[in-house]
Amino acid sequence: MNFSCVVDQLLYISSVIKKDRMNIMIGKYSGKLKLLAIFVAGTFMWFNPVSSELPIQSWHLLTIFLGTMLGIILNPMPISAVALLGASICIATGTLTTNQVLNGFGEKVVWLLLLAFLIARGIIKTGLGKRIAYYFISKLGKTTLGVSYGLVFAEFFLAPIIPSVTARGGGVIYPIAESLASEYGSDHSPAHIKRNRGFISQVCFQTNIITSTMFLTAMAANPLVQSLAYKEGIEITWASWALGAIVPGIVSLILMPLLVYIIHPPAIKQSPEAPKAAKEALKKMGKVSLNELTMIIVFVALIVGWVLDKKIGLDATSVALFGVVALLVTGVLEWNDVVNEKGAWDSFVWFAVMVMLSGYLAEFGTIKWIGVQIGAALQHYPATVAIPLLMVIYFYLHYLFASATAHATVLFATFLFLILGFGASPMLSGMVLAYFTALSSGLTHYGIATAPIYYESKSVSTREWWTIGVLVSFLNLTIWGVIGGAWWKYLGWF
Repeated sequence: MNFSCVVDQLLYISSVIKKDRMNIMIGKYSGKLKLLAIFVAGTFMWFNPVSSELPIQSWHLLTIFLGTMLGIILNPMPISAVALLGASICIATGTLTTNQVLNGFGEKVVWLLLLAFLIARGIIKTGLGKRIAYYFISKLGKTTLGVSYGLVFAEFFLAPIIPSVTARGGGVIYPIAESLASEYGSDHSPAHIKRNRGFISQVCFQTNIITSTMFLTAMAANPLVQSLAYKEGIEITWASWALGAIVPGIVSLILMPLLVYIIHPPAIKQSPEAPKAAKEALKKMGKVSLNELTMIIVFVALIVGWVLDKKIGLDATSVALFGVVALLVTGVLEWNDVVNEKGAWDSFVWFAVMVMLSGYLAEFGTIKWIGVQIGAALQHYPATVAIPLLMVIYFYLHYLFASATAHATVLFATFLFLILGFGASPMLSGMVLAYFTALSSGLTHYGIATAPIYYESKSVSTREWWTIGVLVSFLNLTIWGVIGGAWWKYLGWF
């Protein structure tokens, strides 16, 4: 009996060891298995184009883009390694030339992303970010939700006057949000702080998207949309844009943090002692240091430059470049700070590749072809079905774009033509597509230039980011469709 028990125990231990070895083997080779699965799926798609109307080069590029996007989601390797793999396949297969692949690294929006990281580093390094964070906590810090609404208000206030979504979200709000997440409940575990950072960063990112939708001057893509609509006889002014967006926009800004709070709740929800502790921390910090004062001057100059960009003949990237150089010259930043900002360079690499891939998809006519096929498929539907479907499809096609500007350039005119063909109101059609161009940018971690900045905090996984993005999109579509629709009816747009 005893011998039998011993045998049973040995067999059990053996099975456990085998299971553990199997799990270790699976874990060790999971990345390679994921890559193999992507390669097999991509190979099948590569040799099976869906239409002879689409040039084979366009189909191959779409295959590489979707494979790269799938790799980013499944994460078999670091995201930049996946992006570089996609870029190298473009060259190896002759789909793109080396010069074409490297074009993405010369895009102004990609450099603005990198410079925004460095400006944020200056604000954090000097302690200015911590000082601002403590001030926020001292006023609103009883709850994490209260802190997040303070940042929502700050973003809303800046949106009409800073025309660069990256400058506003990445250069101004991001470093404050990072400092807040680190200092709020700083006596808790790193896991709790990470969870708080995830909540605050997602609220700030989605706020950045909503406020960019609300004002004509809130992002670079909006004036482009205005000009495209004008070519079709639809006149959109700053006032009409803001008036149409103000009601659904404010409702979105109120409800979105609550939804993120439910989807990805912070670990530290209440901290009644936080405001008092923050005031004490501000006292200990003492007077503003020389480096902080320098950072404040540069920071204010950056905001002024971003507000007056067209009047002074400088775009947002140029203003940011001068700001970073000023921080280097004054010693606020050292060159080692630039070199060691790994998150900035990591984001610079993979975002440049995604911008390049989506840009050539647009240039080769692939995405426009997709839009035309969708329109043809819906032509026999009644207008009450086809129009909402076209608008929703326009929204979710942003999964193929790394820029709201590219989205509008490629699809706005095509979808406006399709929708007007069903007898829709020109003003309503133009404005809804205009709003959806910006609002759809919150779906992915590459959909707009501010996304990689918040994504690099590593506070949420890619899967969590996409989940939050799609759920927030459902909320926004409901608000802008129902409440916005009623408001636009009141305004007489249809």
